[in-house]
Amino acid sequence: MRKWIRFSIPLIITSILLSFAFKPKEEVKVPETLKVNKPTEVLFPKNKILNAKMLMAPPFLGSSYIGFKEALAFKESQGNYFTINTLGYLGKYQFGIGTLQLMGVYNATRFLNDPVLQEQAFHTNIARNKWILRKDIERFVGKIIGGIEITESGMLAAAHLAGAGNVKRYLRSWGAFDVSDSYGTSIAKYMKKFSGYDISHIIMKRNPKV
Repeated sequence: MRKWIRFSIPLIITSILLSFAFKPKEEVKVPETLKVNKPTEVLFPKNKILNAKMLMAPPFLGSSYIGFKEALAFKESQGNYFTINTLGYLGKYQFGIGTLQLMGVYNATRFLNDPVLQEQAFHTNIARNKWILRKDIERFVGKIIGGIEITESGMLAAAHLAGAGNVKRYLRSWGAFDVSDSYGTSIAKYMKKFSGYDISHIIMKRNPKV
């Protein structure tokens, strides 16, 4: 009997230790605010959804026209066709009503809900600004103003931001005249940020319509 007890006690202790060692871990409950349903969505309380694309860096699609327009769109609206900013600018490329009317677009609701029309308007506006700035493109491309090399794409991006007339004044004053939008973005910043894209295939047009 004593012999049995001598051998059984270590076995009992070992069994108890093993039962604790292999006891299933208690499930950790993840707060609802951190649960991810899809790779591109994070759920927040009260069904508020933050698209993960908003947290990503802008897409890099090379130095082509596509790369240019998508980088500019990301800067303007993070690529959202259906947004209106606090100043009333519309869509993926943040067009103002006045600029749209110059290109023959008068229905803001239709524009905001039509991605194809927005892409056409962007292309048309680039062609229009290229015509307005044609002499300045010939004169200033390759020059250095305020430490920034002037390029055609930088000029046209700045024209999208501030208007072609203000870009002319910036160039012809050699950077002395610079303006910023309501969010503090200046012509010089756009000149630098969007320099070096190849948009040479865009044909300049005088008063083009969508």
